[in-house]
Amino acid sequence: MKDLATMSPNGRSVASVGAAGGQLIMLAEPHSPAAEAYRSLAANVQFAYADRQLQTIGVTSAAEGEGKSTTVANLAIALAQSGRRVIVIDADLRRPGQHSLFGLQRDDGLTSFLHSDQTKLPLQETPATNVWVVTSGPLPPNPLEALASRRLDQVLALARAQADFVLVDTPPAGGLADAAVLAPRLEGMLLVVSAGRTKRDLARRAREQLERVNANLLGVVLTDVRAADKLYRY
Repeated sequence: MKDLATMSPNGRSVASVGAAGGQLIMLAEPHSPAAEAYRSLAANVQFAYADRQLQTIGVTSAAEGEGKSTTVANLAIALAQSGRRVIVIDADLRRPGQHSLFGLQRDDGLTSFLHSDQTKLPLQETPATNVWVVTSGPLPPNPLEALASRRLDQVLALARAQADFVLVDTPPAGGLADAAVLAPRLEGMLLVVSAGRTKRDLARRAREQLERVNANLLGVVLTDVRAADKLYRY
């Protein structure tokens, strides 16, 4: 990750993880190198800012298909396994993935709450202990407008009151404004990039878009790292 350290404004490179194949590797293969990498990521998230714990963290990527949703889900499980209560909010209202990863119903979720007078979050239990998910709900005609809603602040406040960590799965930041709308309302952001796939210019553009809205960019998560590459870097 040393070569990617310059992409983190605070000089921190968060973690590198192997290809998980879009699954909950923390449950399916808890003793694998990829699962251990997610535990390292969880430890960094918890202790890198020991002076002020970051409770709400968004996860975005430079482009589609770089593993951000898989990273969110496995990071949530890793945090929960360390004794934390975690709520995952699927705020990718264009291509949501948390319901598929955890095997949940999507219909009653974030957009359902945003367009109602509910006062209780539509939390769903997951196969992972101490992890709950607010799925995306029905996809809206204007995702950006939905995410800019002041009602979303209520969602975050309710989630903070019920969990130690709130992980928000956001759309890619490279070509969409969605992540930039969400980032200022969160205490930190992680940028996911894919080894050998993400174009450097696109990753820089995603970072710059987040910096323009004064997002607290915690660092970079490198996905799809081959085992041989990890061994070489070690």
